[in-house]
Order: sequence, then C-alpha cells, then structure tokens
Amino acid sequence: MNDKPFFTPQCPSPERDEGLITLAHGGGGLLTRRLIDDVFRPAFAHNAEDLTHDGAVLEVGDTRLAFTTDSYVVKPLFFPGGDIGSMAVYGTVNDLAMCGAKPLYLSAGMVIEEGFALADLRRVVASMSRAAQVAGVRLVTGDTKVVERGKGDGIYITTSGVGQVRAPRPVAPAQIREGDAIILSGDIARHGMAVMAAREDFGFENDIASDCAPLAEPVLAMLDGEIDLHCLRDLTRGGLGTALVEIAVDGGCDLQVARSAIPVSDTVRGACEILGIDPIFVANEGRYIAIVPGGQAGSALAIMQRFEKHAAVIGEVGRPQQTGQASLTTMGGDYVLDLPTGEQLPRIC
Repeated sequence: MNDKPFFTPQCPSPERDEGLITLAHGGGGLLTRRLIDDVFRPAFAHNAEDLTHDGAVLEVGDTRLAFTTDSYVVKPLFFPGGDIGSMAVYGTVNDLAMCGAKPLYLSAGMVIEEGFALADLRRVVASMSRAAQVAGVRLVTGDTKVVERGKGDGIYITTSGVGQVRAPRPVAPAQIREGDAIILSGDIARHGMAVMAAREDFGFENDIASDCAPLAEPVLAMLDGEIDLHCLRDLTRGGLGTALVEIAVDGGCDLQVARSAIPVSDTVRGACEILGIDPIFVANEGRYIAIVPGGQAGSALAIMQRFEKHAAVIGEVGRPQQTGQASLTTMGGDYVLDLPTGEQLPRIC
C-alpha cells in the first residue's frame, strides 16, 4: 500500500503578496504577468511590445535574428516522454519557432548540486545531444556552476538560442485580426500530467507520456506553404488557457474558443478529473496555437495535421476591444477565461 499522502492542488495565492516571491510567481499565470509588468518591463522594455513574447527579433545588418532564453527546474528530472535535458533543448527551440524563425544555435548553463550523480549528469547531457540532433541545432557554448549540497535540487539548466527569422512579417499578438482562425496543434495537458504522475506516483492504469517535442518543422512548413502566420504561441506554463488570455489582452481582440473542439485524450481527461484540474491550464511542451487568416484555416490545418493528427480549429478572433478577453463556449454557455492566480502544478517545466 502506498503510504504517500494523496496530492492536493495548492490553493490560489492571495491577491496581496506582501512583497514576497511565491511559487505562483513562476506558474505562468496572473502573478507571473504582474511580476513582468511591475518589475521587469519598467527596467528593461524600450517599447510597448518588449517582453510580451518568449523571444525577441533583432535586426543585425540585413539579417533578422530571433533570440530567446529559458530556465528549466522540472521535478522529477526524468519522466515518461522526456527529461530536463530534452526539455531544455526543445523548449528554447520552440520559443524561436514561435517567432517564425529557423533555430540554429544554443547555449547551455548548468547549475549542479554537490552530490548529484555523475551517471545522471551523463544521462541529461546525452538527452540534450539527441534532442539537438532531432531539432537540427548545435549547442555551441555554455557554463557550469556547482552549489552546495541541498542548495540546488539536483540540477537546473538555462538555455539560450539564436535563429534566423523566416517569417516575412512580424508574428505577434498585435497582428491578429477579426475573423482569424485559432488552430491548436494537438491534444493538450499530457506534459503536466505526466510529470505530476511521475512525481506523486499516482499509479494511473494507463501511462501518460509528455508531449515534449520540437515545433520548428511544422512552423517552417507553414511558412513554405505561404501561410500568413499572424501569431504563434507555444503552450507551456499556464497551458492553453493562459496563452489565449495573454494573446487577447496583448492583441486587443476578443478570442472565442469552443471547449468541445479542444482535443484532450481520455486518459489525461480522467487524470485531470480525479485531481480536480482543468486541462486547459495544464502545461505542455510540444503544443502550440497558430492564428491565421480565416481563409487560410483549411490549408494551415492540413499542414499541421501532417505532423500531429489531432490538430484542430478551436475558435476564432472576434471584434477588436480596448481590453481583449478570451471566452470559452461550453454546453452551459460562454464564460470568460482569466489568468490563474495560484500554482496548480509546481515545478513542471
């Protein structure tokens, strides 16, 4: 008999954080956005669109480069469908792809805890090497630090990436227009539930594997097919729901999505119901949404389904609004999505 206490989702954080960082500040929801808006954007942003995307597009002579960086603190380090090493490569590659860029080069910084098994480090590094080959990128530089025992939780990895922008026009929330189609690249919530199941040893009858995968190939295929990509967003922290809210707010348009159109596997849906978690707010590591002109929805979907059969049109962009919002249509009617204030699933990316 398993003596471990049954998992209970954490309660939402209070509206007033009393000047302290909480786990929810790293969860991708309301407090994450507030941290960016109140602390980082005033210090670093040079224009209104800075820090609203996971990557930056830089003009270097006649070349447009995409640049991004991300840190990975997943627990456990190894889980069905992936590990911290493959995540560190694919996550950064995917951020570049969401800028409409072909990923080229990565760097990696590792903070390793004293006492970490050398065999596990070799396993992580081997996974990064394989993932880089799959994604078609080279890891060209990096750094290593070791911290005292008990100060690092095994290993943390930070990766940065550079890619060459292939999209002829900006790919960002500001480009969305009324009538655009919202296309989801596949079934959602597998990553978050795979990590949670591995960490808590729930013993679900059917194993759930993470969707951890590189996304540049389908994006580049759409660009080659002359799809006018208005906006792309990979669905990591905060999941599909958070991405929809952020795009609506930053793009100044209402987004209307049908819950029945969102693909969720029966196994994942059942696990979410047991834990009382909404799958649309669960993190993914190999899923994205593409927002394209309505007239190109069929062509874009056909390309996306070449890479993932469960890709589906899930909604459309509505009227421009001073403060856009995302609405979810269900059998019971429409309701407005909001950013989560707490941390449902800590340490999953």
